[in-house]
Amino acid sequence: MTSEGNQTERELDWERDPSDALTVRAAGRGVFVQIQVINALILRETRTRFGQSQLGYLWALIEPLLWIGTMAAMYALGGSSGRTGMTMVGFVGTGIITYELFRNCQSRVLVAVSSNMPLLFYPQVHPLDMMLSRVLLEYATWFSVFVIILGGEALLRGDLTVDDPLLVMAGLLLAGALGGALGSVLCSLTAYSSSVERIAGAVFRPLMFVSGTFFAFEDVPQQVADYLVYNPVLHIVELVRDGWYATYTATRVNAWYPLAWTIGLAFLALSLDRVVRPRLQAT
Repeated sequence: MTSEGNQTERELDWERDPSDALTVRAAGRGVFVQIQVINALILRETRTRFGQSQLGYLWALIEPLLWIGTMAAMYALGGSSGRTGMTMVGFVGTGIITYELFRNCQSRVLVAVSSNMPLLFYPQVHPLDMMLSRVLLEYATWFSVFVIILGGEALLRGDLTVDDPLLVMAGLLLAGALGGALGSVLCSLTAYSSSVERIAGAVFRPLMFVSGTFFAFEDVPQQVADYLVYNPVLHIVELVRDGWYATYTATRVNAWYPLAWTIGLAFLALSLDRVVRPRLQAT
């Protein structure tokens, strides 16, 4: 039978059983509606987060600049010039911005539902939509900050050479995904206890100092590295730094490790969402 005959036969089968066409059409309509919902939530979150400050979007850039400038100045006063081929601003910036992307995704997703409870009265809005919209907004914000600060610093040096752009992108994606997945798990747990937010803040605040933001993991003694290696955020920071600088090679880390954490936490978050959704929508 010719290809024209096969296509005609499939079209006739489609017409005999319109339920398949209706199912596909309904699924496509559902996806379109959810995309519209997420887009509306992103716009709402943008106005809520940046519209209430006079500095607006500039504050997203000023805050990490203050962090990076302060730490770079402290290193300079201490007589440290950074690793060979790496400026102090670039070294600290790759660490702080990557970590802040993870932390902000985690902290803002954690309170995504509690901050927008009235929106659950709309049948099209689900808790996962609120969480995903915040992750996308944080990723767009901090990726822009990364490009502006580190790209601008490289332009001032006259050397805008990125060793492995794909590795940098993969590292930043992993940072946002890991933070979002962890925040989603904690957000679901808040349905059972309001103390989750305070406990998470106390636990994750010191994480910044053991995630490679202010030190190179390659320089850490092996006795200490044996413990730090279990921190998935450290792996992500080192991957971004490795991809940004040709003179730095992260030999102690593995991209599969934080990816495994992200997949595991995402699966747990989806499972918890199915359990706690009726509880959240009933409150």
